[in-house]
Amino acid sequence: MSDDLLEDDDDGLIESKSARKRQMHALQNLGEQLVELSAAQLAKLNIDNEALIEAVQLAQRISHRSGRRRQMQFIGKLMRSADAEQIADALDALHETSRKAKAQERVIEGARDALLARGDEALPEVLAIWPHGDHQLIGQLTRSAHEERQRDQAPTSSRKLLRYLRSLSEASAED
Repeated sequence: MSDDLLEDDDDGLIESKSARKRQMHALQNLGEQLVELSAAQLAKLNIDNEALIEAVQLAQRISHRSGRRRQMQFIGKLMRSADAEQIADALDALHETSRKAKAQERVIEGARDALLARGDEALPEVLAIWPHGDHQLIGQLTRSAHEERQRDQAPTSSRKLLRYLRSLSEASAED
């Protein structure tokens, strides 16, 4: 019944206690997403609140369940004073960048697999994706990789082909 009580907010708007609790849980969930990030990803977010960053780094080191829970609640409290929308937008941008990188890696691996499976027949398709690629080098690496497979050798040429396709992809992304 106490959840139904309404209280005045700073803006003069009336907000229920349950609505405030939902908002605080959302902030705590946002804090949990911060804790799951690596140190490099956390640094990319450009969070201005030093206390929040330190609390997140401490939570990453805590392994005990109840201690981690208390730290997450503290992070939720700190999130109230932080710019949650900016942090959420930065997290979304970080996740979008990660999704794009994974999609690009799938394209690269698919091109390599097509070259290894079909040989020179797949070369025009790969050159359509990366027109500035060296067709002689790609063909040579493909044939070498195919020979290594037949001889049950280490896939050295296959790795070189993958590295070369990655470099082509990075060069086309910079253009």
